[in-house]
Amino acid sequence: MEKPASGTQKKRKRSGPSPALWITLVFLATVVISAGFTHASGVLLDGSGIYAALAVLLLIILIGIAFDILGVAVTAAPDQPLHSMAARKVRGAKEAIGLIKNADRVASICNDVIGDICGVVSGSAAAVIAVRLLEDFTFSWPNVLKVGMSALVAGLTVGGKAIGKGVALHHSVPIVHFAGRVISAFHRPFIGGKKQRKTSR
Repeated sequence: MEKPASGTQKKRKRSGPSPALWITLVFLATVVISAGFTHASGVLLDGSGIYAALAVLLLIILIGIAFDILGVAVTAAPDQPLHSMAARKVRGAKEAIGLIKNADRVASICNDVIGDICGVVSGSAAAVIAVRLLEDFTFSWPNVLKVGMSALVAGLTVGGKAIGKGVALHHSVPIVHFAGRVISAFHRPFIGGKKQRKTSR
């Protein structure tokens, strides 16, 4: 007889909305986040110098790489170390376990939604920078500049994600725990406020 799976082989129970509702939420989140990224990058790029515009472009690429790393780490991280941390009441461990339980959805948001949005926005930012370079300097082959900017963005994005995946696979638990600590820092003040109100009654 086959022994039941244990540890990371156990099927992780997933909580959350139904598939239809999840698809709707992802669509709405993509529209909102994309609009926010596009507007923010447009504001930062508008009237800024070439070096500032390049810094904004690099920041967008780094955001995409960072979320791609988190998406890979969540799917690769074993949950036993985090359960051990949660038993010792280590801050962020419970939130990290929640991320692992919903690994497929977290990875979808990180890799597909935010990753693809950053790819689109970085491409648009590269086009804006290329146009600005053409306005400020004289180039004999303007199309070469445009193609070169697109190729540079693609190379930085793909290369950065390739390196990031290796980092995510070898350091999945610390990465997910760090994400859990960030989530904990944002929502614990509200939970603490609720507990205080309940105890004061």
